[in-house]
Amino acid sequence: MVARRQLLALGLDADRVRNQVAAGRWVPRSPRVVSTTTGDLTWQQRCWLGALHAGPRSLVGGLTAAEVWGLERWTRPQVTVLVDDELSFEPVPGISFFRSRRPFQLLASPRAGLPLVRFEPAVLLFAAYEAQPRAGHGVLAASVQQRLTTAARLEEWIDLLHPLRRARSFRRSLVDIGSGAHSAAELTVRRMCRRHRLALPARQTPRVDRAGRRRWTDCEWDLPGGDVLILEIDGSFHLEVEQWSADIRRARRLTSRHRIVVRCTTYELHHEDHEVAADLIALGVPRTRPHDAA
Repeated sequence: MVARRQLLALGLDADRVRNQVAAGRWVPRSPRVVSTTTGDLTWQQRCWLGALHAGPRSLVGGLTAAEVWGLERWTRPQVTVLVDDELSFEPVPGISFFRSRRPFQLLASPRAGLPLVRFEPAVLLFAAYEAQPRAGHGVLAASVQQRLTTAARLEEWIDLLHPLRRARSFRRSLVDIGSGAHSAAELTVRRMCRRHRLALPARQTPRVDRAGRRRWTDCEWDLPGGDVLILEIDGSFHLEVEQWSADIRRARRLTSRHRIVVRCTTYELHHEDHEVAADLIALGVPRTRPHDAA
């Protein structure tokens, strides 16, 4: 992949490029970029196409950059390229140009090769400005779970990128994603119960599942009919397949004829607690009187 401006700097003018294209040796991939190979472009070549077409002051960013850094299961068909101008150049199919006013010297990775946004700002800018809220929080959790960064480093970059959309809610999620997930989630459940006038649950109740293994449940309510409702909280979105499978198995083995197990995520507790509360009420969790909830 090579830009026409690069070829011109090497002494290959438009006529020589045209001859190579006419001979079938090169292929024009955009008005500004040609490839010296034929056939379909690879994913890496499409990244270079976007960066070369946008010019020297551009960076591959968003989930495209995150995938280059190693993020898995968040692949998107569009290649994202950050630019700092008014996008006066022609659009390219399959390339999404995202304008940013932030200093590129802060965002740019120092490593040689493809001009790339550093990992933390790549995922944070995607989460803040391109993703739906749930996906934005999810990609932060996945980034930490896949050991590509830490909650502390993401917190530092939230400060560096100030002002950043959704920064406050990202900070709340990062508390859960980090080491304090369990206790933070329990406190959030208590706030939800007080806000929606639900009876406070028993917490960390010991139970023995059908496999004979001792478990501690996150939250429990005794229902009026004598049954027990258990709420299990999935911290850090539980995106890892092995952890997700273990959670499903745990919930199944704790369930019995008189014991119901339901689950929610820490994201729901922070941002959609009214829906969680409504579901708990529908399942029979007792309500409190106004003065009891204070």
